[in-house]
Amino acid sequence: MEGKQAGSSLDSLISSFNKRVSELQELVIARNMYPASSVPDLTAIDTALSSMELQVQSIKDRLREETEAIPKAKKLIEASLKQQGKLQKMSVYAPSHFPDKTTMLNSDINRCLLQENVKKHEQSSALRSLRSEEEAAVLPKERKGRGSPPLWYITVDELNSLSSYMRGRLTLEKVNAAINDMASYAEANAHLISAPKQKLAENLWEKALKLRDIVTSGALKGKHFFLETDMKGPMLKLDNTGKAILTVLRHLGRVSETRIGQNRVIILMKPN
Repeated sequence: MEGKQAGSSLDSLISSFNKRVSELQELVIARNMYPASSVPDLTAIDTALSSMELQVQSIKDRLREETEAIPKAKKLIEASLKQQGKLQKMSVYAPSHFPDKTTMLNSDINRCLLQENVKKHEQSSALRSLRSEEEAAVLPKERKGRGSPPLWYITVDELNSLSSYMRGRLTLEKVNAAINDMASYAEANAHLISAPKQKLAENLWEKALKLRDIVTSGALKGKHFFLETDMKGPMLKLDNTGKAILTVLRHLGRVSETRIGQNRVIILMKPN
């Protein structure tokens, strides 16, 4: 209700109460002419009139306060609407999703563990003297040309553009969190591809050889990728939800897939 309309309604209500008060005052005059003690039947009326006078005065005071508060409330609503408009304009320039802190922390922990393994192996002069033939298969250009994995998040409009059948129960947060996982997988694989044998733990060397065999095919040169078997969470897993996320990201051009030997390879795409 607008401030003027509210004020008009309140004025009408106050006028009605004033009329009622006037009638009560006339009754009070009549009461004073004939004291309640002299007429037993008027005793109850006297008590009721006194109570009603107090109630009417209280209502009038409350209505006056509400009437005075209407302009303030109207100004507050106008200020809120202006603030809402500013926030809507700012939201256009805000990222649709922020990287998951847990995923980034896990990535940092993996790097620290890898560096610790490197230091331990460097202390051994015997291992420093070893140069395996597999290390020679890694090209210097491949080590320098990858950079950081792309984090190309999707937007609300892109997700809404998909059919309900393809989108299912996926949310923007789930899909963008899965993109964080994919970047972590790809970065871990890039470390395994470029690290010399003496700088890797024994349990990682077999996977490093597998990845290097895949890279030598030439189709993945300079690209960030991971294997389907790398999908182990925390958000992207090799289950029905993970497969649905890959389907959505492939449809939106965030990833592409290829098969090299027995391995299903997912390639991270970069923005055009």
